Amino acid sequence: MKIILAFSLDEKIRKLDEQLIQHRQAIQKLRPGAAQDAAKRRALAVLKQKRLYEGQREQLYNQQANLDTASFTMEGMQSTVQAVQALQASGKELKTMMKKQKELQVDNIWKTLDQMDDLRADFEEIQDALGSYNAPVDIDDDELMEELDALGDEVMAEGATTDGLPAYLQDLPEAPTGQAAAGLPAVPAAPVAEDEFGLPAVPQRL
Repeated sequence: MKIILAFSLDEKIRKLDEQLIQHRQAIQKLRPGAAQDAAKRRALAVLKQKRLYEGQREQLYNQQANLDTASFTMEGMQSTVQAVQALQASGKELKTMMKKQKELQVDNIWKTLDQMDDLRADFEEIQDALGSYNAPVDIDDDELMEELDALGDEVMAEGATTDGLPAYLQDLPEAPTGQAAAGLPAVPAAPVAEDEFGLPAVPQRL
């Protein structure tokens, strides 16, 4: 309703603006005097009416803005109330669920964790016990000594030496030297001349 009244006032103000234009043109055409003064008074009356309508329009706009603000505030409050009610309902439901479901109680959760720690500790203890267990073996000490003595005799027999060499090194061929070591055919050595004392003779220069 207020919007319709505002539009009606806008139309009245527009018509008054048209009249003011006509009065201004008339004032400009008239010479100073009684006629021009009368035209000015008529223009002032129209201008006052325009100001009155503008004030009413401004008041309507302000009232409409206040109503819109109140409406938006009311809608926001209603949304807030609905949100709070939803949270309260969810809280009650969760509280009821936690009372009924023992698994969700904090004390029971900590108790379960403690039990798991105890079980893990027991399992580690069992593993340690199994790792330290040695199966009993029926072994005769006399048999062990006989086996040790026989093992010593075998080592001595295998380690017997000839000319200071172990048995496993006695029958090896001599290591090749010179060209044979390089994989080349052996060349017979030339006879070395000896002097009167049996020493290698010094070669004579030509």
